[in-house]
Amino acid sequence: MPNMYESAGYETYGEAAFPNGVEAQLPAEGSIARGFIPFDIPGTTEGYLLAKETLKSPLDSTQVDLVRGKELYDIYCGICHGNKGKGQGNLVKREKILGIPSYDDAGRAITEGSIYHTIYYGKNAMGSYANQLQEEERWQVVAYVLKLKADLEK
Repeated sequence: MPNMYESAGYETYGEAAFPNGVEAQLPAEGSIARGFIPFDIPGTTEGYLLAKETLKSPLDSTQVDLVRGKELYDIYCGICHGNKGKGQGNLVKREKILGIPSYDDAGRAITEGSIYHTIYYGKNAMGSYANQLQEEERWQVVAYVLKLKADLEK
């Protein structure tokens, strides 16, 4: 029984171990990654409006960590939106990106739902950050953005 002490190793993509001849199999249909929670609101304008009106943060006041939210914001958002949320990040100052609005612009009624939706799907020139930030981290950033908005409106 040599297979007990001499394993039959397979070369990646070398031999057909599966009936369909493909070594790299897809996950089972309907499976989700460990720790991933599906987001049921679509990435459309209607989905944005729905999130703006109905989506609320699952974090209560004891779970919100503005220090951590600031750290994440500075890493992912501050380069464009600026550290104070005025839309004057380094990329804007260097004219690499134009038209980033301030969080307190007139008529810009952002809510925690609209901020989360934008982080998840992106909006206009801003891409999605769903792969960079886990759900709880996104909500920390949302809380920090709302703090910046409140500070600007004083």
